[in-house]
Amino acid sequence: MARLSALAAGTSADNERKMRLESYVLAARLEQVAAAATVRLQRMSSGRYTLVHSDDRTGRGRSGLGLHVVDAWTGRERDTATLSGGETFFASLALALGLADVVTDEAGGVRLDTLFIDEGFGSLDEQTLDEVLDVLDSLRERDRSVGIVSHVADLRRRVHAQLEVVKGRSGSVLRQRGGG
Repeated sequence: MARLSALAAGTSADNERKMRLESYVLAARLEQVAAAATVRLQRMSSGRYTLVHSDDRTGRGRSGLGLHVVDAWTGRERDTATLSGGETFFASLALALGLADVVTDEAGGVRLDTLFIDEGFGSLDEQTLDEVLDVLDSLRERDRSVGIVSHVADLRRRVHAQLEVVKGRSGSVLRQRGGG
């Protein structure tokens, strides 16, 4: 019993990765999320990036819950911390969408119909912004609602249905623009 307990706790010499049982289960789920996220991440990055689960050990010697990015331009796998601000934004967005896909699949088809994205668009160059918005448009085409919270002026031209928050001395009011 003690040997089994040590194995599940990740402290046994037989557990080469020093991974707890719950981390092992979460790592399996993370692999699914990374695979689902990669579909969109490749589209947003023009085929450059792929997300992969990593079993690399952390500073405490444990492993199991890491993510790396494979960069098709260099052919190398690297830590996600090396991504630029804009790349981090769309990688995070891809992960959120991948998680929604995995949850939908696991919930017996119960869909997550609405997604809100708060900021991050200002860190994207024009081409990447187009690619990210194309991915978000593809979600709308499948009857999902996507809300974008942003101060980026360029989005005002590209997003037709808007709720604008207008500040005033007596408080803020919402103004609906476009989209009916």
